[in-house]
Amino acid sequence: MKAIIAEKPSVAREIAQLLNANERKDGYLEGNGYCVTWALGHLASLGMPEDYGIRGFDKASLPIFPDPFLLIPRTIKKQNNKGYQPDPSAVKQLRIIKNVIDQCDSIIVATDAGREGELIFRYIYHYLQCKKPFERLWISSLTEKAIQEGFKKLQPGSAFDGLYEAAKTRSEADWLVGINATQALSIAANEDVYSLGRVQTPTLALICKRFEDHQNFTKKKYFKIQLKHRKEYLDFTSQSNEQWDDKKQTEQILKSIEREGKATVEDVSVKTIQEQSPLLFDLTELQKEANRKLGLSADEVLQTAQSLYEKRFITYPRTGSKYIPADLWAEIPELVRILNTVDQFKPAISTIKFGNFNKKMVNDLKVTDHHGLLVTTKIPSALTAKEKAIYDMIAYRLLESLSENCSKQVSHITFKVYHYEFSIKGSKILHKGWRAIKGILSEHNANNKNNDSTYNNHNVEETLIELPEIKIGDELKISRADLQEKTTQPPKLYSEADLLSAMENAGRSIEDKEAQKAILNIGIGTPATRASIIETLLSRNYIIRKSKALVPTEKGLKVFDLVKDQKIANIQMTAEWEMALDKIEKGELNSKQFITHIKDYTKEITKELLSLSIHKENIPELKCPKCQQQHLIIKDKIIKCPDEQCNWMQFRNVCGVQLSTQEITSLINNRKTTLIKNMKAKNGKKFSAYIVLKEDHQAIFEFPDH
Repeated sequence: MKAIIAEKPSVAREIAQLLNANERKDGYLEGNGYCVTWALGHLASLGMPEDYGIRGFDKASLPIFPDPFLLIPRTIKKQNNKGYQPDPSAVKQLRIIKNVIDQCDSIIVATDAGREGELIFRYIYHYLQCKKPFERLWISSLTEKAIQEGFKKLQPGSAFDGLYEAAKTRSEADWLVGINATQALSIAANEDVYSLGRVQTPTLALICKRFEDHQNFTKKKYFKIQLKHRKEYLDFTSQSNEQWDDKKQTEQILKSIEREGKATVEDVSVKTIQEQSPLLFDLTELQKEANRKLGLSADEVLQTAQSLYEKRFITYPRTGSKYIPADLWAEIPELVRILNTVDQFKPAISTIKFGNFNKKMVNDLKVTDHHGLLVTTKIPSALTAKEKAIYDMIAYRLLESLSENCSKQVSHITFKVYHYEFSIKGSKILHKGWRAIKGILSEHNANNKNNDSTYNNHNVEETLIELPEIKIGDELKISRADLQEKTTQPPKLYSEADLLSAMENAGRSIEDKEAQKAILNIGIGTPATRASIIETLLSRNYIIRKSKALVPTEKGLKVFDLVKDQKIANIQMTAEWEMALDKIEKGELNSKQFITHIKDYTKEITKELLSLSIHKENIPELKCPKCQQQHLIIKDKIIKCPDEQCNWMQFRNVCGVQLSTQEITSLINNRKTTLIKNMKAKNGKKFSAYIVLKEDHQAIFEFPDH
C-alpha cells in the first residue's frame, strides 16, 4: 500500500479518482493499493517562544536562538485573545495522516510543486517522526494527462532536498528575525506590540517612503506653448520642448510666435520599430496586470488563479517564469485549437498563423520550478466573474505571445519658430501583429514607466496619429498658438501593481552599483509570497487601501519612523537573502553557514531596536462608560473594558476613519465626538457624522443638520 499526501482535499480527490481509490474514509480515500490523504495548508509549524519555556516579552531572553527548532501543530488564537492553542482541525488531520502512513510501506508527495509545498510535507513528515521512503510527484497542471505523466516520472524525494533546505532555512530565518525584532521593538515601546519581519518591514518602508515623498512634494507651476497646424487636410499639434516658470515671459514668447505665424521644419526622423509580442504571465505579472485593469488585489488574483488551477483550467499559478521548456512546445497548438472552440476567442485566433507561431516563449534556461502560465485542454465552465476575468487574461496572453511582432512607423518631427523648438511624435501601425488579439493598438499612458519622476512632462508622448508628408525646410502655417499651464506632479502613491513591481525590482534602488549588479533580478519576497506580505501589512493595521492606493496608517508611519535607519528595513539585505536562499536550493551554499549569518544579523538588529528611545503616545486614563469601574484599554484597533463581565468595546476604525485619541476622549467623557469627516458608506459614498453613545452605551451616528 502507498500513501499519497496532497496539499488540499480537492487535489487529493482528483488524484484518487484517477487512481480508482474511491472508497471514502475519515480524512482520506482508499483503493487500488493507495491511501490518498491531504494536508490543510501548514499543519505543522515552528514552535513559539513559550514552547521553549520563554513566556511574555523578556529583555533578558533576547535574542532567542532555538537549537534545535521544535515543530508543533498549527496554532490559533484563544477566544480571549490571550495566547495561542493548537488548531483542532490541524491536530485531527495530523492524526489521520499518521494513521494512513502507518498502514503504508511508502509515500508519494503530491503537495504543490514548489518551496512552500515541499515545506508543508517535510514539516508533517518530521513532526510525525516518520522514516518511511518517499517519492515526489512534480506536476505543473492538474489535468488527467499531466497527473498520469507525473506518476510515470516519479522522482526520489532526495532529489528535492535542496528545495526543502531552502524552504526550511527561509522559515527559520524569518522566525529568528521576526520574533526577536518584534519582541525587541515592543519592549522598547513599553509593551505596545509592533510586529516586524524580514520582508514585511522593508516592504512597509517602501510604502511609507513613497507616501512621505508624495506628502512633502511641493507642486510648481510651469508653462508650455502648443501650436496647431493643418496640412493636406490633416490637423495636428506640436508642443514646445522648453518649459518656462514665468507666465509673463511665456505670454511674450507666445505673442512673438503668433506674429511670426509659421514654423520651419528642422528635423524629420521616420523609423520602423518592432514592438515585441509579450511573454506569458508569471504570477507577479498577472497580479500587476489584474490590479491595473480589473482593480483586483494581489491576494485576490492569487486565490482566483489557485481556484482555476484546482479546477484544472490553468497550470500551476505560483510561477516565477514567463517561459516554457522546449518539450512543451508541441502541446501549444492543441491549446489554441481548444480555445478556438470557444466563440469568444475565435476572432483573436483568426489573426494568428497556424504553423508559424512565435516561439519566443521557449527557453529551457529560463524555466524555474514551473513554466509560464498556460490554459489547459479543459474548457472552463461555471466560472465566477473573477475566475472568468483571470482565465481570459491568461488565454489572451497566450495568443498574444504566439503572434507576430507589431510593426509601427514612428515619426518624430522638430519645428523651429525663431530659436524656440517644438516637437510632435506620431505613429502609424504597419502590421498589427499581437496587438490585433485584443484590438488594443496603443498603451497610451497605460503603464507609465516614469512614475518615480517628478517631471515626466519632458517626454513628447507618442500618439497613434498619421502625419502628413513633411520634409526638412518646409514651412508650416500656425493656425493657433495656446499657452498651457501645467503643474509638476508628486511621485504617485503605490498601487498594488506598482508595489509588486517595486518588490520585484528592489535591487534597482540600491545605491551601491556593485551590489545592485549582483542582485539586479532578485527582488524582496518571491512571486508566491508577495501577496501574503501585502495582506500581512493590512492585517497589522500598518497600511490601508485608499481608492487604488496603498497608504500607511499612523501606526505604520510610527513603525517606519522607528526602524527606517535600522538594518531590519534594509532592502539590500533582504534581496541578498533571496539570492542566498536560491543558492541553498541549488546546493551552492551551506544552510548552516547562512543561519549563522542570520543569527549575527539578529543580534545586531535586536541590540539596535532595544536601544531605541520611543516616545510613548499620551494615552488618557478613561473610565469605562458602561461599568464605570475599570480604566479602558486603548489599542490601535479597539478600545475595550478589561473586565470580561462588562465586556464593553468600540472599534477604532469606523467606516475607514481611525478615531484619534482626542475623539476617543470626547466620546467617553462627552458621549459624543466632534464631527468626523470623509467616512465611507458601504455603497462607497463619503459622509460626515458625529459618533454618539446611546443610553445602552452602544455607538450610533448622528448626522449634522443641513
